[in-house]
Amino acid sequence: MTLLTRRTLLATAAAVPCLAGAQPAERRFAPQPGDWRSFDLTLDVEVPVAKGTTKLWLPLPDLDTPWQQTDGHRFSGNAGQLRLVADAPRGVRMLHAEFAPGVERPRVSVTSRVRTRSRAVDWSARSAAKEDPAVLRGALAATELLPLDGIVKTTAQEATRGARSDLDKVRGIYQWVVAHAYREPKTRGCGTGDIKSMLESGNLGGKCADLNAIFVGLCRASGVPARDVYGLRVAPSAFGYKELGANSASLKGAQHCRAEVFLAGHGWVAMDPADVLKVMRQETPEWIKDPAHAVAAPVMAGLFGSWEGNWVGYNTAHDLRLPGRAEQGTLPFFMYPQGENAEGRFDDLAPDAFRYTIAATEIKA
Repeated sequence: MTLLTRRTLLATAAAVPCLAGAQPAERRFAPQPGDWRSFDLTLDVEVPVAKGTTKLWLPLPDLDTPWQQTDGHRFSGNAGQLRLVADAPRGVRMLHAEFAPGVERPRVSVTSRVRTRSRAVDWSARSAAKEDPAVLRGALAATELLPLDGIVKTTAQEATRGARSDLDKVRGIYQWVVAHAYREPKTRGCGTGDIKSMLESGNLGGKCADLNAIFVGLCRASGVPARDVYGLRVAPSAFGYKELGANSASLKGAQHCRAEVFLAGHGWVAMDPADVLKVMRQETPEWIKDPAHAVAAPVMAGLFGSWEGNWVGYNTAHDLRLPGRAEQGTLPFFMYPQGENAEGRFDDLAPDAFRYTIAATEIKA
């Protein structure tokens, strides 16, 4: 199997002319673990008109990892009930607000203090990485939108043909996703992650919840533990890639999910083929079709094993349930504020109608 390395990608990129005909300036994307950054992440929600009992469920950054720590949450509002709740089987905590029918303009605000930093795997160093067997079983399981049989299994076999190790399998799947899928800017929100439908239709266009879900599903179908990590961009990229960062003053459209795989000797390793495809589609005026292009190559290499600390993760859950929700069923993932009233569920992808805003303030030492 052809090895994907930073050296070979950058060497190839140097020989590829810019799509517009001129050689672009050399680009760099190489996140490395370093100092922690602290952010106050504030989510404000207001429901314009109260119609019966109003309920809200708000995602919280609630991860404790070597690359992210949460230092607490502060919340306020005019809800009769305002408390932290959880989908216990999936370990996801959230803020739940319930407003009595007579409350005008239900509103709630939550501020989370989060510390984050960049991460990168050292491929030359191996360690006795350990993980709870139950967590690994969960990272190998099918979900409602990530089946592991049928076309998902056969596609995984195609992507990993010739692979001799889990690392080879992951590399093959990463390359397969970048080669066969593409960023579709017209997709609502971050997509749905319905990988079976995408693979059966042959339409592999979507956004991060679609593209990284394909990666995660193919890894799981190949016997490699993998999971999506749902979160939010909170600051610009330090490497000058506009599509890999966010305007911290307005983050209501900055939701982004990433991916991780568990590899023996390395533990959980960062991955993000969806952002490679985003750079290829949107970083330059013309759609970059070759990942060896000088603009895309550093990102292609960098996001195989690392990611930048300008992003905050909420959770890693699929198929979760919102405690106290009238409408039965599960959410495929929890990355957007959720709400309902007497007329039914709110459209979580319409932040102007739902009236929620998100902002991040970096806390300087």
